[in-house]
Amino acid sequence: MAFNEEILKRQLGKYKFRDLTINEMKDVHQKFPDLKSSQDTYTFSDGSQKDLLNIIGTIPVRHQGSSYNIPIRIWILDSHPFGPPLCFLRPTSKMVLRVGKHVDTRGRIYLPYLQHWSHPKTNITGLLNDMIAKFEEVIPLYTKSSTEAPSLTDLNTIIAKISSGASDISAEPPMQAADYYPSKVTVLGTGDLGMACTMSILAKDIVEKIVFIPTTENTVKSGTLDMEIFHLPKVEFSRDYSKSADSSVVIVTANTWGGEKSYLEALQSNVDLFRSIIPNIVQHSPNCVLVIASQPVDVMTYMSWRLSGFPPHRVIGTGCNLDTRRFQFILGKSVKMSPAETEAWIIGEHGGNEVCVWKGLEGDNGQNNNPDMVTDHETCKQQAYRAFKGLKDKSQRSWSVGLSVTDLTETVLRNLDHSHSVSTMVKGWYGISSEVFLSLPCTLTRAGVVSVSAPKISEQDEEMLQNSAATLQNLFQQLKI
Repeated sequence: MAFNEEILKRQLGKYKFRDLTINEMKDVHQKFPDLKSSQDTYTFSDGSQKDLLNIIGTIPVRHQGSSYNIPIRIWILDSHPFGPPLCFLRPTSKMVLRVGKHVDTRGRIYLPYLQHWSHPKTNITGLLNDMIAKFEEVIPLYTKSSTEAPSLTDLNTIIAKISSGASDISAEPPMQAADYYPSKVTVLGTGDLGMACTMSILAKDIVEKIVFIPTTENTVKSGTLDMEIFHLPKVEFSRDYSKSADSSVVIVTANTWGGEKSYLEALQSNVDLFRSIIPNIVQHSPNCVLVIASQPVDVMTYMSWRLSGFPPHRVIGTGCNLDTRRFQFILGKSVKMSPAETEAWIIGEHGGNEVCVWKGLEGDNGQNNNPDMVTDHETCKQQAYRAFKGLKDKSQRSWSVGLSVTDLTETVLRNLDHSHSVSTMVKGWYGISSEVFLSLPCTLTRAGVVSVSAPKISEQDEEMLQNSAATLQNLFQQLKI
């Protein structure tokens, strides 16, 4: 079948990076002409559905002198090429899965190439070549003998349904874009926050391994001595940065605050610390996403970006994520909506100069679509914001931030394509011309930030963001980077 670019353009109408995806599909068609593409509905575990492009067919694999055609299906997410595809085997009723390092019991394919997906270094053609190479080492399927139990047929039928995104499966839940990728996370820092991040990630069970690296020699004073004493599953305590190699996410909680230093002196001390740890960590994990929780977060996220050499989309500050999640929760309770439906955000500079945004219940026509729920948008927003501020003043900071960090880490590791108010490069937004980091709603995947939104705000709020940017820029000029 000839490659039809016009049909593909229509199928990819809702894809964020349509042209890049089309270019990759052209290359796939030239090098793997037996693979066909189509658009089908993928069902997620929460019951939601998306029309996604997928590639179906067989790939040629040679093993011990014999040739095999391995049936596969690859789902291309709408964040492609910045988010890795979802790959499955498609065994027929006469085939049985060989579960191993690269294939699980549900037919999901795991490869290092997927784990370290990073555009433009990775693409679908490279993925297929890597898949062939790994399957030539160990064939992932074998032919079922006539004496094997009929239940294997049923199992493979379920697997085939899972790989196709079917929703009518009783034995196993449908696969989703958020399915677990084998991942490694490094937590870099000391004190309660570093421990809170570690414990929260463990509780979520989203990683294979956590490496905890203290950034001070005095583990008694920093509160991390107990991490050395008590063994925690999946946690390795080390002072050797090489132990962090190939981490998918690196969380930085390091700070040097304390003593009688002035604000600028304390900040310079923090920058000096980062000058030693950031290059060290990125040397061993050059494809990671950096999540910065150190304070002041907008400043330290900028410093991490400068010192890492990473593109801005792979350096994320916790920013206003915690504040936004709290505000959405309280507002949702007030208007009887789920937090995801409120379209409420805290954006801007983390701290006292943040901006509260709520689209409310108005539709595109500017009218309240549900007047029975709330009649005064601004009053409701202000009441919810006051409640949020009260919660913020009373909360236990380390555990709260640890939960927020885990929230971001889970979105990245599981490729959830969720939006969070995180500290990101804001040059070009709201009339800001300088390279500074402030919080805006960002869609996150394993590639980091794949898109940024700019909610409509008042001129007064826009001026506040511009003032924050100018203040940060002036501060950067006083620091020695």
